[in-house]
Amino acid sequence: MQHLVMAKEAKVKVGGLAPDFTLPDQEGKQIRLKDFLGKKNIVLYFYPKDETPGCTKEACAFRDSYEVFKTEEAEVIGVSSDATSSHLKFAAHHRLPFILLSDEGGKVRKLYGVASTMGVIPGRVTYVIDKKGIIRHVFSSQFNAVRHVEEALKILKSM
Repeated sequence: MQHLVMAKEAKVKVGGLAPDFTLPDQEGKQIRLKDFLGKKNIVLYFYPKDETPGCTKEACAFRDSYEVFKTEEAEVIGVSSDATSSHLKFAAHHRLPFILLSDEGGKVRKLYGVASTMGVIPGRVTYVIDKKGIIRHVFSSQFNAVRHVEEALKILKSM
């Protein structure tokens, strides 16, 4: 995972290639972004913390639209700094059918250039990545959590 250190200050942009990474999911399985390429579009969303009001609302909105994402050949992947055990409880508590990745230490968050809000709260940013690994859309809104789902679906339907 040396490429994480080298690209630490990178900020991804629409039209650019999504940086590859490997992180553990809620069950501890190593998930690599590259493994989805050629198979599925990806909705990669970074959120601050499991079980907080905004993050729960956002995760449940992704859950409630999950079948629509599947119709658009997309996989939803949530990323926060919470431990895998926290993600496992969060996913079970809210019946989340998608992948939650544990980015302890925030290396992937830095790799993607996800800024903090007010310098303290980890940012809430969603990336829509096509099957070729190209970033097609970036949406950032700390306080309008549900809009991340609407934005991602709008872009997927236009691709």
